[in-house]
Amino acid sequence: MHTVAVLALDGVVPFDLSTPIEVFTRVRLPGGEPAYRVLICGATPTVDAGAFTLQAPFGLDAVADADTVILPGCADGAAPVPDEVLDALRRAHAGGARLASICSGAFILAATGLLDGLRATTHWAGAAALAARHPEVDVDPDVLYVDNGRLLTSAGAAAGLDLCLHLIRRDHGSAVAADAARLSVMPLEREGGQAQFIVHEQPPAPRGSALEPVLRWMEDNCAHDLSLDRIAARAGMSTRTLNRRFREQTGTTPLRWLQLTRIRRAQHLLEATDHPVDRIAARVGFGSPTAFRDRFKRVVGTNPHAYRSAFRRPAQSTPA
Repeated sequence: MHTVAVLALDGVVPFDLSTPIEVFTRVRLPGGEPAYRVLICGATPTVDAGAFTLQAPFGLDAVADADTVILPGCADGAAPVPDEVLDALRRAHAGGARLASICSGAFILAATGLLDGLRATTHWAGAAALAARHPEVDVDPDVLYVDNGRLLTSAGAAAGLDLCLHLIRRDHGSAVAADAARLSVMPLEREGGQAQFIVHEQPPAPRGSALEPVLRWMEDNCAHDLSLDRIAARAGMSTRTLNRRFREQTGTTPLRWLQLTRIRRAQHLLEATDHPVDRIAARVGFGSPTAFRDRFKRVVGTNPHAYRSAFRRPAQSTPA
């Protein structure tokens, strides 16, 4: 039987810990027999999980002998990982085990060095910190999970379910995974990626900078046709100088900044109104509904209709 070791370290996030335990424990093969043996392992017998403590029945030796090792997130992703934990994870991987992290568990996996040169993900709120702490890792904040064969990482919270179901499908096929998904009250595959949950803030506009007035004007007039020449004229500078100042002060280009403003406004209208998607496209400055859908999917990671279904605010009055 396939053995899954779930590693519980001090500060473990209870949701991340319970997800793989519940999902893998309940999986049944077509004949009714369990598909996995699940072990809860710790570096110490007693583990501090914040609101409670738990007793880990197994130690790090069980990690080294497992077929799959799951690394739940910890409340403090920047906390140092004990050397004996890193050694156990490296030994497990060297012995052929599959290592998978949930949420900030990616920080633990990255600390082993095994993710160097590979693409990985974590909760979107911790993606920048992971990239800064481990620059050798190609951090993608937009996806629900990344599969590198025997090294997998998932985004935060519910994305751990997506990762577990993906592993079950890899091990036992879609029919067994679909049964596990139904028990978890989850679709086997979700629309879009983590990008749809990210709160997109505008690139900062330094107060008192030369760009602040034109940025406010662009926000107020994003529904209009704003060409680069028109923005430059409003700012009172050449297009070349405008591009340079934008990159210096916002980290992006004028037209990219404008597109993000339009998408952010479209997200608000999709959440708060019943306006048809084509009407929203026009209201935020896209001349073509097709261009709007393409740009929205590229930035948000899902289409406007799916985004509205996921984030529509109930009992909202529709602004004119």
